[in-house]
Amino acid sequence: MTEPKKRILTGDRPTGKLHLGHYVGSLKNRVALQDAYQCFFIIADLHTLTTRPERKYVRELTQNIYEVVLDYLSIGIDPERSTIFLQSALPETFELNLIFEMLVTVPRLSRLPSIKDMARAANIDDEAVPLGLIGYPVLQAADILLPRAHLVPVGKDNEAHVEITREIARRFNRLYKKTVFPIPDVMIGDVPTLVGTDGQAKMSKSLGNAILLSDDKKTVEKKVGGMYTDPNRIRADIPGRVEGNPVFIYHDAFNPNLDEVNDLKDRYRQGTVGDIEVKQKLAHAINTFLEPIRERRASYEANPGMVEEILMEGTRRMQAIAQETMTMVYDAMGLTGPKLRRALHSGEPFRLLS
Repeated sequence: MTEPKKRILTGDRPTGKLHLGHYVGSLKNRVALQDAYQCFFIIADLHTLTTRPERKYVRELTQNIYEVVLDYLSIGIDPERSTIFLQSALPETFELNLIFEMLVTVPRLSRLPSIKDMARAANIDDEAVPLGLIGYPVLQAADILLPRAHLVPVGKDNEAHVEITREIARRFNRLYKKTVFPIPDVMIGDVPTLVGTDGQAKMSKSLGNAILLSDDKKTVEKKVGGMYTDPNRIRADIPGRVEGNPVFIYHDAFNPNLDEVNDLKDRYRQGTVGDIEVKQKLAHAINTFLEPIRERRASYEANPGMVEEILMEGTRRMQAIAQETMTMVYDAMGLTGPKLRRALHSGEPFRLLS
């Protein structure tokens, strides 16, 4: 008898179009694992509210959700083999999040440096950090464990959050003496964090240092042309530093021509090649990588209603699994409320003491 495939859960906040950093950090792994696992890809719109709850930002979500689904499809995520779903469409997400909030302490969450980093990025003072932002990893735990996932492909910055998920899963199983949840493993991409085009530690749309998966040829050439390189190299005949140089980090990640990359590195160290040639060849490599992605994106954009149809079907599939999980959760806990709710819906008699 064939063993059922294990499950993957990962996804993105719909804050805009996805970029190369998303690809090397997680998206590449998602595409590669579609046949080996049952894959669940979440559009995590609730997570955007932790730092941007204002109505003007919420109104942007609809367009952003559309763009993220298009990005998923364009990189090769197959809706027939994988499930793409919308987080806020599942009431079970809210239910499981509330239960998990009882299983972790505020000091444990407050020790996560990523929470402070997110607050700073959103210009939120320490005294004004909302409860939802502190509880961000708990909501992530609900996302991961609602489909009872075994593996979570994420970027390096979310590794500590998955550890919170593992702790919550262990505590639930131990507290209620029933193995409802697997203990999920984490998978980090080959390039855990891609530097921005400006040399900043991380590529980010908000910092304006990102190359988008949907950027056209000219836009890529312009962004690569303005990339940060070795600041001490003011002329092409001065030997330059390759290690830590963003242009060569991108060559290693996106240029499959290893002979060309090694030749450029050698000449750069010797001071016999200029930044213009190095960048031109990088732009060509990135555009070659992005061309099939652009073509797939255009084909989906040319079919009105297809994105909505895919999202609706994926959310419908995830809904059935979410309901199954919550039945397991409530049965393990022995809560009376869910039994009453089922009786109300079915018309069957309800007895408190039975």
